[in-house]
Amino acid sequence: MNRTVILGGVLLLTTALAPGADWPQFRGPSGAGVSAEKGLPTGFNEKEGVRWKAPLPARGVSCPVVVGNKVFVTCSGGLNDDRLHVLAFDTATGQQLWHREYTGTGLTTAHPKTCMAAPTPAADANGVYALFATGDLVALDHAGNQLWYRSIVGDYPTVSNQVGMASSPVLAAGKLFVPMENSGESFLAAIDTKTGKNLWKTARPRGSNWTTPTVRTSAGKETEVLFQGPKGLVAYDAESGSEKWTLKAGGSVPTATVLDGDLLLPGGGVSRFTFKDNKWQEVWKAGKLSTGDTSPLVYEGKVYTTDPRAGIVYCTDAATGKPVWDEKIVGAKQTFSASPIAADGKVYTLTEKGTLTVFKAGGTEADILATSEVGATCIATPAVSGGALFIRTDDLTKPANNFLLCVGKK
Repeated sequence: MNRTVILGGVLLLTTALAPGADWPQFRGPSGAGVSAEKGLPTGFNEKEGVRWKAPLPARGVSCPVVVGNKVFVTCSGGLNDDRLHVLAFDTATGQQLWHREYTGTGLTTAHPKTCMAAPTPAADANGVYALFATGDLVALDHAGNQLWYRSIVGDYPTVSNQVGMASSPVLAAGKLFVPMENSGESFLAAIDTKTGKNLWKTARPRGSNWTTPTVRTSAGKETEVLFQGPKGLVAYDAESGSEKWTLKAGGSVPTATVLDGDLLLPGGGVSRFTFKDNKWQEVWKAGKLSTGDTSPLVYEGKVYTTDPRAGIVYCTDAATGKPVWDEKIVGAKQTFSASPIAADGKVYTLTEKGTLTVFKAGGTEADILATSEVGATCIATPAVSGGALFIRTDDLTKPANNFLLCVGKK
């Protein structure tokens, strides 16, 4: 039975929780928006399902990330949006463990919908690596001690930020891959996580681009970093930065997904490509699947996408590209910025108005398990770990509506 509930109060969890799978970067451990977690929640309300709610010092559209028993989040604020924040919270209790603040060194111009805390941080067992749209990049250990800091605009003075950069760094092959595509000097760099120094740096086309790189293991077991842009997708060798192959498909906001060695590319709809006869070939194209800022999700043989303008969730057969079902989210002017995620046989979608809708995965019809209201604007994609969802909100005009919410069973 469908259920709509409103979040008002908060229940705090005081008992320890079993550790869960990490969600260490944008769209989780594999960059696909899928977690192996079990026992995840469906609906929640003010009396049931909320572990904790923690206030945030400023706004942000970056996603929370989780490693071990800590959830990390970035924020930005101040008169010129140049006060940059990195925070850590205990996943069990919501207690703020530490808070570090920096002053941005680059331009802070941005579209009103975004801010300087737009790129999602990445984290591993050694620390958290936070990139801001100002071009400031900081590494902190799990106790909040600074490991290193870089002003990218200090290193490369022509790097610009005209409408708000949002590409997120990703971790793979023991390196931090930092995308920096803008109207100034543009590049993809592999950075040593211990020192913050470049291991390699390869030039990229100048121009605005907001996609986050995707990591793929090739048939030869080599790690490839796939960077999608307005002119197509380029694969780089993770060790050397050399260009391996290109594919003239894709867009400049949503991120590609790797599917059993194939590629699912958003841009002008969604397309599936497979590598055959020494070249990439299109398997199918679903031109009507408008994704806007959101990235496609592949789960249990289905592709889930969200239409940002119409507030519709689409389910498509991953093998054929044929439509399975679509469902409009109830409520006035529902739009999407957060990408869909999946775990525990469920698909989660979150609208900008804060409507969390949970679908049963794999069916031939839309089966809504629950609908809940966060009670604030939500731009960021939730994180999944420890049997819980971590949802961050964003509000430019109402500071009290900036918070981090942990939803899950006690």
